[in-house]
Amino acid sequence: MKTNSKVQPLNPSTTSKLSRILAKSLAGMAALLLLSATMLMAQAPGFLPTPVQIVSTIPGNGDVNPYGVAFVPFGFPGGVLNPGDILVSNFNNNQNLQGTGTTIIRVTPQGSQSLFFTASLQQAGLSTALAALKEGLVVVGSFPTADGTCATAQNGSLLVINGLGQQVQTIADQEFINGPWDMAVQDQGNNNVVIFVANALSGNITRFNMTISGGALALQSKTTIASGYMHGCNPAALVVAPTGLVYDVKHDLLYVASTDDNAVFAVSQAATRQSDAGVGQLVYQDQTHLHGALAMAAASNGDLLVSNSDVINPDPNQPSEIVEFTTGGQFVKELPMDPNQGGSFGLNVSVSSDGQTARFAAVDDNQSTLNIWTLPAH
Repeated sequence: MKTNSKVQPLNPSTTSKLSRILAKSLAGMAALLLLSATMLMAQAPGFLPTPVQIVSTIPGNGDVNPYGVAFVPFGFPGGVLNPGDILVSNFNNNQNLQGTGTTIIRVTPQGSQSLFFTASLQQAGLSTALAALKEGLVVVGSFPTADGTCATAQNGSLLVINGLGQQVQTIADQEFINGPWDMAVQDQGNNNVVIFVANALSGNITRFNMTISGGALALQSKTTIASGYMHGCNPAALVVAPTGLVYDVKHDLLYVASTDDNAVFAVSQAATRQSDAGVGQLVYQDQTHLHGALAMAAASNGDLLVSNSDVINPDPNQPSEIVEFTTGGQFVKELPMDPNQGGSFGLNVSVSSDGQTARFAAVDDNQSTLNIWTLPAH
C-alpha cells in the first residue's frame, strides 16, 4: 500500500485550541487526584487537619506536665473566665516532680494564655480531675506528693474555685477521696451537680451529689458506685488506676477507662444507684490499639475518645495515641499526639451553641502544650 509520508502542519489557531484543551484536561485530572487523595486521608486512621492552635501550657512559675482539660461552658456567669475559654491543670512543678504542680492556666478562643489559679503547696498535684460548672465554679482534683514519688502520695482533695480564680472551698474525705485522678460532672445548670471521681489510691469510683449554695458546693450524699479496678504505683506514671470518666445522661451510664486493666467499662444507673457495681460491664478491650487507656471524652458524634499512657502494653510504633471507638466497642481510628511515648493525656470536646462545629482540645504533656482543632460537629 502506498502512503503519503508528508505530514501537513497544524495552523496556529488549531495548535492553540489543542493546548487549551490539554491544559484543561490535565488540570481536571490533577483536581480529581487531589480530591481522591484528600478523601483517602480523611478516611485514614488518625487523620486530622493541622491543629488550629498550639499553645504553651507553662505558666510563669514553670509548672509542666499538663493533665486536665476543661471548656468553660455557655452560661458561665463571668469573672476572669468567659464561655469558650479552655482551662488546663498542671501536675508537675518546674523541677518536673509529679504531684507538685499548683497552677491552672486559661486559654482564650483567640489562643492567648494566662494564669487563672495557683494552689498552695499543700494542695498541689492538680490532676486530670478538672471541670467548669455553669453556675460559675471550677472544681479540680489535688493529688499531692512530697517528693514526686508515689511513696509520699497523699489522699488529696477537691478544690472549688470561683470565676475570679479564688479558692472558696476544699472538699476532703478520707474514705471517698483517695487520690482524685479524674472526674466527670453532670451539671444541668439548676444548682444541682453530680460529681463522679476516679480514685487512684483505692481503685474506686465515688459519686457526690451536690447543690450549689452561697457560691460553694453543699454535700447532699456520697456513694461508692464502682470498685475493683486494678491500681498501683508506677515509677513512670506515678500511678496506674481508673482514670477517664464520661457520663452518658441519656442512658445513665458512666464510662470508666481503667489504665492498668487497659480497658473501658460501663457502670449502669450511675447517677441513682445506692450500691457498688464492681467494675461494671466491659465495653472496649483492644490489645492492638490500647496502650494503657487513660483520660477520656465524648466526641460530638457520640463515640468515645481515650488517650493512652504507654506504660501498659506499649508499642513503639504507636506512641501517644488517642483512640476513637464506638460505645458498642468498635475501633474507629487513632491519632498520634507526639512522636514519643507518654505525651497523650487530658482531652475534651465542646460543641458550638448552634451545633455546627466542635472544638477538640488535647494536651501533649511531653511538650507541655495544648493542641486545639475546630471541626464539623458531625
